[in-house]
Amino acid sequence: MLSIALAGKPNAGKSTFYTAATRSEVDVANYPFTTIDANRGITHVRTECPCLTREERCGHENCHDGKRYVPVELLDVAGLVPGAHEGRGLGNQFLDELTNADVIVNVVDAAGATDEEGEPVEVGTHDPIEDIDFIEEEMDLWLAGIVDRNWETVERQSRSPGFDIEEAVTDLMTGFGATEYDVAAVLRGMDYSEDPVQWTTEDREALARGIRQRTKPIVVVANKIDVAPAENVQRLLDLDKPVIPATAQGELALRRGVDAGFLDYDPGDEDFEITGEISEGQREALDELRETMSEYGGTGVQAALNHAVYDLLDMVTAYPVQDQSKWTDARGNVLPDAFLLEHGSTPVDLAYAVHSDIGEGYLHAVNAKTKREVGEGYEVEEGDVIKIVSTAK
Repeated sequence: MLSIALAGKPNAGKSTFYTAATRSEVDVANYPFTTIDANRGITHVRTECPCLTREERCGHENCHDGKRYVPVELLDVAGLVPGAHEGRGLGNQFLDELTNADVIVNVVDAAGATDEEGEPVEVGTHDPIEDIDFIEEEMDLWLAGIVDRNWETVERQSRSPGFDIEEAVTDLMTGFGATEYDVAAVLRGMDYSEDPVQWTTEDREALARGIRQRTKPIVVVANKIDVAPAENVQRLLDLDKPVIPATAQGELALRRGVDAGFLDYDPGDEDFEITGEISEGQREALDELRETMSEYGGTGVQAALNHAVYDLLDMVTAYPVQDQSKWTDARGNVLPDAFLLEHGSTPVDLAYAVHSDIGEGYLHAVNAKTKREVGEGYEVEEGDVIKIVSTAK
């Protein structure tokens, strides 16, 4: 399953974001390092369900009247502080957890109400842009340290006949999720020696930065927009990188309101409806939240998850079925599964995603929307419904 990791300094709202996104209760408090052991949960990205093109909705538990929620893993670990790559705070524990993440969501306190260590300060007294830069720097330097500590192995390998620097670096970076294509792309952008003994610290750091950028892209969440100075939010949104304005606390309040039965709201909606009896205080709080959502197009939590998966990772959603006419599986369930695939994936890739046996026995595929057979080189598009024909059952 695709994995999203929450990054950020302590007390920026990561655990509130995690709780809102997963509905898994974790410790949330106004002091650094509330989170010590990593929390892993399931959240969802939102897309349009193909059932919208049919007369009736599919009825799947993850489809809310045509809003399809596709499961992904969400990881929340201890916050980072400057010097984390050297072991300060709980830095090494956090950074090691990043190894298997596909994309990073950097939760920033847009209110500027916490200093660089995560300690509470007066609203607006800390520059949140500093929190963006240091997270990237800590991740890059952490990976550079791993490269440094293992470079001697590469140097030893270079003494063997037929040594290939790209192969050696690929072996070194595989544990971080880098492929041979990632390594080749990064090395193409560098001026480096074929002899690893000649590599400098700067060369290894450049390699680490390039690999991190390719394998761990980052989307910034400007959290606490409901209490942040307007100029702080605008400066963050004006940056030349993806920044999503958000109120994790607002999203959590909405989801709890739905659970309590007095709100009608689906994650990612730009508004909500009050459907039950609430107190005057609750109504005032919800009115303020509605104003924030109206200004920014929602709470931002779902938008951040979607941007991470569909934009940064460039994924598409595909729906394998057995019956190409009814769009069902063998039990008659309509659109039973949704798979996230990299843009450019083929029906064969979808077959392997369903099960390795299905992929190995692949014969052909049919686009259930067009009722036409598609070739192995067909690129799966967002919302495609695909019947896979395989020797495996």
